[in-house]
Amino acid sequence: MSFIFIVSILVLILDQATKFWIRTTFYPGSSHPVFPGIFHLSFVTNTGSAFGLFPGGGPIFVFFSILAIVILLVMAWQKRGKFSFLVKLSFGLLLGGVSGNLIDRIRFGAVLDFLDFRIWPVFNIADSGITLGVIFLSLRLLKKRSVSDTF
Repeated sequence: MSFIFIVSILVLILDQATKFWIRTTFYPGSSHPVFPGIFHLSFVTNTGSAFGLFPGGGPIFVFFSILAIVILLVMAWQKRGKFSFLVKLSFGLLLGGVSGNLIDRIRFGAVLDFLDFRIWPVFNIADSGITLGVIFLSLRLLKKRSVSDTF
């Protein structure tokens, strides 16, 4: 279980540190090209879910974020180290990512997104952790014959 927490803390620290840097360096709505037309750092806030869907749904997203964190912690506690490496990594990425965006929702009423590849909605480190966590967990599910074998 400690590996899960180490991964989640690393994701959370990286997420919050990069968001702090953007908040203190850029103006809201500004965009600065790193590789013009390909990758920019953009200060965008999002009151909705992934990709800006369901804008203004803050309280419901706070509720579901807390619920997701509780479910992941309970599952991690119940199995205590009996997970495969991929599942532990997935849980750590998910916990860190959900926690990072939850902190933004509670503190600022919106999530700060800043990684802007121009062909994809703007996102952040927490979103990356959540996405990778879901991908790795899905790979684990596909590898096993049944869901009960996964955990």
